Amino acid sequence: MAQLLLTLIGDDREGLVASLSQAVLAHGGNWQESQMARLGGKFAGIALVDLPDAKAHAFTAAVGALDGLDVTVTPAGEDVGAVGLPVTLHLVGNDHTGIVSEVTTALASRAISIDEMHTFTRPAPMGDTMLFEAVAQVRLPKSVELEGLRDALESIADELMVDLEVDETLED
Repeated sequence: MAQLLLTLIGDDREGLVASLSQAVLAHGGNWQESQMARLGGKFAGIALVDLPDAKAHAFTAAVGALDGLDVTVTPAGEDVGAVGLPVTLHLVGNDHTGIVSEVTTALASRAISIDEMHTFTRPAPMGDTMLFEAVAQVRLPKSVELEGLRDALESIADELMVDLEVDETLED
């Protein structure tokens, strides 16, 4: 079996996922996992599918021909499993240019791995400013403690509020 990672983007309309899932089924495949969302007027996502090796090439051609959907097919890599202490990170602060870079650079400088991250902006409850919010599932290496992570993130900006929770449910 070939395990393929699909990245997709198209103008948001009904039936996009149906056409992709029908192509998977028509080629003897099985849909394993996916994350998809409407963003910026587009529909985008990633999906992991299993297909018989002999049908992978035909499947790639078929999804490349789907109307209104750009699909990139990449052989999946070997999943080595998550390592480190699972932590849920919730950040809220005044939105400004570079905030994602600041946060992710602070994490990377401490060898903290991001398993999943969702970001968005919303109006502040008082005033006419925007708030940036991020919710991330990260993994702390043994060399990093929770308070060290909190200090690193709070040092980015005084107005950044940080909530950290150890999420035992991520442990296998």
